[in-house]
Amino acid sequence: MHIAYSVLSEGVVDLVYVQGLFTHLEVMWDLPEFRSFCEQLSSFCRLIVFDKRGMGMSDRVQAGTLEERMDDVRAVMDAAGSVQATLLGESEGGPLAVLFAAAHPERTRALVLCGAEVRERSGEDWPWGDSTDDDFEVDLAGLPDRWASGSFIDIIAPSLAGLDRVRSWAKRQRLNSATPGAAEVFVRMAREIDVRALLPTIQVPTLVLHRVADKTVHVEQGRYLAANIPGARYVELPGADHAPWSGGADIAAEIREFMTGVREPARPERVLATVLFTDIVGSTERATAMGDRGWRDLLEEHHRVVRQELARFRGREIDTAGDGFLAVFDGPARALRAGLSIVEAVRSLGLEVRAGVHTGECEELGDKLVGIAVHVGARVVALAQPSQVLATSTVKDLVAGSGIELRDCGTHQLKGTAEPWRLFAVIRA
Repeated sequence: MHIAYSVLSEGVVDLVYVQGLFTHLEVMWDLPEFRSFCEQLSSFCRLIVFDKRGMGMSDRVQAGTLEERMDDVRAVMDAAGSVQATLLGESEGGPLAVLFAAAHPERTRALVLCGAEVRERSGEDWPWGDSTDDDFEVDLAGLPDRWASGSFIDIIAPSLAGLDRVRSWAKRQRLNSATPGAAEVFVRMAREIDVRALLPTIQVPTLVLHRVADKTVHVEQGRYLAANIPGARYVELPGADHAPWSGGADIAAEIREFMTGVREPARPERVLATVLFTDIVGSTERATAMGDRGWRDLLEEHHRVVRQELARFRGREIDTAGDGFLAVFDGPARALRAGLSIVEAVRSLGLEVRAGVHTGECEELGDKLVGIAVHVGARVVALAQPSQVLATSTVKDLVAGSGIELRDCGTHQLKGTAEPWRLFAVIRA
């Protein structure tokens, strides 16, 4: 049997990320929020992520018992050359991380439990489970019909549930993680887990993180973990998201401080940034001609190509609205080069895009970027011609000496701005 795993960065301290029920390494990485969370973790450790047996890119065998899956964690560590690691147990991965820490303290440097379960089944002695047996059976009967709907995002990441790109990703994630039949077997197995008796035996330093309004695992489960693991540190965070990667900056900061003793300075709310907007030319007509399915497939390929180019030039994806992208860069020259590269790359798909670039002060609200600079960037891309990268005079002044050639396109009154802006088209970078 084969277990799929991935190692990020080359830090001296290892962190094994034991995720929740259903995963697929490649599809998970397509979600910017998950990718950002992993990158934050890998900035201070060597991060090891994997698909449990029966899930994602691992062999599609029966899900296995808690003990068998614990052996899989050990096998992944051996394959990755990890002698000792901190375990990050999320949701249903929490009990698995607890068992590993209790059974293998010599290989467990520390334990981090985030939105972790103790027991799923509700009962007289455990009022904080997710359902009674009768309610569970009713819910499970509807699992096949819900499997490809992406509705699970409403309870694991409600702060992201309103974004079309996230709902689209959620559908793809479920379809690739497992079949409905395999999911039913796994869910039934997970429901039988109860790690209350193991908690007093934990001998390693432990951090318990839980959001107070978690919609998937009741906060009392987190409080119980902290109260019953000797010496555990408990941090209760605001919010209703269950997934640590949804609004994960606070969680990554807590893990960093726990593992290294150093807390990363808070990012300033207002920053100087270069924004890049892209937009597909003639998208409505193309979608009508191709039909919903054909257009959706082409759009997914477009998104893949754009993200590949953003990564090349160190751009950070902020949002994908319909058929366009908003990305941010720490330098205007990289943004211009990324814009030109995207224009060229999507031609292989038979598509044409326009791009707009502006540098200015932005305000960061969680994973969102707002402010006049974002507004200006959106107006600039609307004026760009097909296959053109259009930039403001601010950008032009900042890239002097970079070798990037720009052509003056005159002054334009951008909607919503008081003063006219001089715009420049990128000729060559």
